[in-house]
Amino acid sequence: FWLKAQAHARPSRHPRAAPPQKHSVKMGKAGQARQVFRTYGKTKSASKVKSTEKKTPGQQKLKKGLVPGSVLIMLAGRFRGRRAVFLKQLASGLLLVTGPYAVNGVPLRRVNQRMCIGTSTKVDLK
Repeated sequence: FWLKAQAHARPSRHPRAAPPQKHSVKMGKAGQARQVFRTYGKTKSASKVKSTEKKTPGQQKLKKGLVPGSVLIMLAGRFRGRRAVFLKQLASGLLLVTGPYAVNGVPLRRVNQRMCIGTSTKVDLK
């Protein structure tokens, strides 16, 4: 009886998805650096073309008007809209700024130049 009932069972409304088929196509060197060979006629053998060397980035330029002691308006982050004093440019290209903390609560922070506007106001750093 059980086999008979199973044979006459109704097909479900949601047909079972077919199992994923295995493809025999290989991806090759997908995502890896491809080696380019250049041939010069039939007499010379193929020689590998040298890749271009990466240039190390130099010191990032400062925005116009930014000198130590100038006042910046911060545009992003927790202190957006606050004014801060620019102290120096770090080796990474970021700007070191401070409120000072006692004045407006902005601590020593590293800020990207794109996230601040320089003003014409200057403060004497002692």
